Amino acid sequence: MGRKEGNEGIRRAPKGHFVVYVGDELSRHIVPLSYLKNSTFQQLMQKAADEYGFNSHTSIVLPCDESFFLRVKYFVSTYAF
Repeated sequence: MGRKEGNEGIRRAPKGHFVVYVGDELSRHIVPLSYLKNSTFQQLMQKAADEYGFNSHTSIVLPCDESFFLRVKYFVSTYAF
């Protein structure tokens, strides 16, 4: 899914996607940019902003457990747009 680039070993999301980290284990998930148009996903991103703030030098961490995130991801991919 991600790939290593340069000497830093940075794993990047494929074009048109971004990475979020979820749950106590901070599991890595690749999410399509199109999810940002969905109001449910926007609420989850706003909750992250409220809890952690947005710093361009850090990863996006969503304040939910992995099972909740997977349900949101399923909902957005199935019923959105």
